[in-house]
Amino acid sequence: MIPVISIGNQSFESIRINQAFYIDKTSFIREWWESQDVVTLITRPRRFGKTLNLSMVEQFFSNAYAGRGELFEGLDIWTDEKYRRMQGTYPVIALSFADIKGDTFENARDGIVQIIIDLYTKFSFFLRGNRLSEEEKTYFSYVKADMSDAVAAMSLKRLALCMNSYYGKKAIILLDEYDTPLQEAYVHGYWKRLTSFIRSLLNSTFKTNPYMERGLMTGITRVSKESVFSDLNNLEVVTTTSAKYAESFGFTEKEVFDVLDHAGLQSEKKSVKYWYNGFAFGNCPDIYNPWSITKFLDSGVYDTYWADTSENSLISKLVREGSPQIKMYFENLLEGEELAVGLDEQVVFEQLQKKKGAVWSLLLASGYLKVMKKQPDEKRGRFVYHLKVTNHEVMLMFEDIISGWFSEESTSYGSFRDALLTGNLDYMNQYMNQVALQTFSSFDTGKEPSGQTEPERGGRS
Repeated sequence: MIPVISIGNQSFESIRINQAFYIDKTSFIREWWESQDVVTLITRPRRFGKTLNLSMVEQFFSNAYAGRGELFEGLDIWTDEKYRRMQGTYPVIALSFADIKGDTFENARDGIVQIIIDLYTKFSFFLRGNRLSEEEKTYFSYVKADMSDAVAAMSLKRLALCMNSYYGKKAIILLDEYDTPLQEAYVHGYWKRLTSFIRSLLNSTFKTNPYMERGLMTGITRVSKESVFSDLNNLEVVTTTSAKYAESFGFTEKEVFDVLDHAGLQSEKKSVKYWYNGFAFGNCPDIYNPWSITKFLDSGVYDTYWADTSENSLISKLVREGSPQIKMYFENLLEGEELAVGLDEQVVFEQLQKKKGAVWSLLLASGYLKVMKKQPDEKRGRFVYHLKVTNHEVMLMFEDIISGWFSEESTSYGSFRDALLTGNLDYMNQYMNQVALQTFSSFDTGKEPSGQTEPERGGRS
């Protein structure tokens, strides 16, 4: 038997206190700390344990959890005396942009500002006593809903300064899902305004900050340096193809099969592998998505759990409105074939519909495609990536997306189906001509075609 599975629980403390199902990833703490990288950005697809791992890191290092070693007893990190002494000894600033999904720049900015205000409120006890200077105390009054962009940009750096003054120690800064508001900005058309705001905030926080001990960010995509990280030359970027932390996010096949053994589900290994295996990080080819595995363990039913946890409208839009070549490549992928392309793992959102290979970069970063092999292109001095649809679950998701383009609920499609069954060739020809017009107009230019939406039902019946 396995412990109770706490579905959707992303709090390390809650999972450990309630003795819920947990696969030990605490070795990440040691690997990250001993790398000595000043600022690290780790990109992984959604639902791969990024938030839970940052919760784990916060509760290991934060002095707010001093004396809470019981949370880590029995786990890998607690076998090392050096790290047992480190637990609970650093001030930590932890924040997440996961909920910043405004449809306007103002809404997104307000959401980020509120997160900063909440942080300052959390540490308002700094204002008591004389550990902070009067100037440092005054800064708390500047952090409010109508603060300027300049104040917002400096706010996390200034909070780290106050922590250093109060505790006499530099702060660890953790930022989860840094790119969620950036994706929303691209979809809703305020990309330039938000990237300017976030660029200033991140550069001040992570580059020009002498009060930061280490910084750790997570996200789905590696947004281009020019867009967001133009001044962050101390940034270590760990993508899905990097060797670092390959087993720290997601479940390895050994971990999954051990859990199935403990649950008495040995006979399900082949099916679980067919449905959910296939993610590849670094040199580890057999990584499973934790969300799908835990949902299967909880319900005993195979389903598209991971694929159903997020809106796929951006992916659908990029493929639907992409070039005819992209559609042909995509058709080959759905046939189970490999696609060999050159791509840049940096996602340049403003070039997604223009830059060759950009859509494949996003699909790879999002987990919908996996790298089968990576070969050097000697002529171009770059790499050729051999990509394939990740697994059966993702294949079903893509099939659902495409089926949605030709929904049986549409009048014209239903009429075409009836015409096909009754042999009405005239109507069938008219319908196919209309589909061709829509393909060239809507798919290739992104605009709706003019003219009738349903051909006349004349001809033979």
